[in-house]
Amino acid sequence: MQYNRLGDSDLEVSEVCLGTMTFGEQNTEGEGHRQLDYAVERGVNFIDTAEMYPVPASAETQGATESIVGSWLARGNRDKVILATKVAGRSPMTWIRNGSGHDRANIRAAIETSLTRLRTDYVDLYQLHWPDRYTPRFGGLAFHRKHYRDGAPFQESLETLNDLVREGKIRHWGVSNETPYGIGQFVKLAEQNGFPKPVSIQNAYNLLNRVFDVHLAETVFHENIGLLAYSPLGFGYLTGKYRNGARPEGSRIQRFPNYAQRYRDKTNAEEAVDAYAELAGDHGLTEMALQFCKSRPFCKSTIIGATDMGQLKQNIDAFDGELSDDRLKEIEAVHRRYPNPCP
Repeated sequence: MQYNRLGDSDLEVSEVCLGTMTFGEQNTEGEGHRQLDYAVERGVNFIDTAEMYPVPASAETQGATESIVGSWLARGNRDKVILATKVAGRSPMTWIRNGSGHDRANIRAAIETSLTRLRTDYVDLYQLHWPDRYTPRFGGLAFHRKHYRDGAPFQESLETLNDLVREGKIRHWGVSNETPYGIGQFVKLAEQNGFPKPVSIQNAYNLLNRVFDVHLAETVFHENIGLLAYSPLGFGYLTGKYRNGARPEGSRIQRFPNYAQRYRDKTNAEEAVDAYAELAGDHGLTEMALQFCKSRPFCKSTIIGATDMGQLKQNIDAFDGELSDDRLKEIEAVHRRYPNPCP
């Protein structure tokens, strides 16, 4: 297992991060604990969760994921991991503080409830889950002025995060699903005020969605901000299990058919998956997809998620290998034929 530093922080995170959004919906508490135990045994020291989890989000289950992670941490595991969680931005989820947001009151309320559920007195990395303002989301690339709405002022969010760092409730902070504009505003204000700047950005990144290369890779290079790549297997499409219309029993797409709008019925998506599968050969697509994320210099940790131990082992095992220069060139050739079918 390799470890990488996040930005200007002192956080040395494993190249594999265990995502937990299935805990409390697709995975029981016991199953979640077994995943956490196994991941740590394999050298994973980085755990990611969020106040809105599990996914799909609902009022009935919200907070269950953090509670499951918290009961595992309470078994004497807190010092074994770098713990990350997130505060929800403004959203239709009215059950989270009537739609939540990144103003001072909401961030304060969110961290307190997260710390309670996680059974700890600090979080290593606290992330703003979605921008509070309007931004294109889940398959949207174009910015439309007519849809614009403002959110909490950047200054107010930044001041609140700085206060939480000073109080010891969070050690560092990052963003998620953010844009170059948002990063630029946070970095500029942090420098002007002498506040800590974001050390990470958690955005989707995979063989079917490489828009990060186009509009964020340069930004994070200059600002020294590390990518935490989520959905590296494209909601499971990059395992090959959904090829030719297959919907395996118990799979996420089979259970939650309306939750894959980023990948389902997209122009050239199936063609791209088939091309990558042919390139990877029998049973090699999962490994190639994960190793591709590992190969990106801006990607400091790749967030994997699993619903069973076999998947978890396969995903972690994939990071023992690396893609050759020839294979990377072949991947680029497929990407030129089918660029970003699932942004």
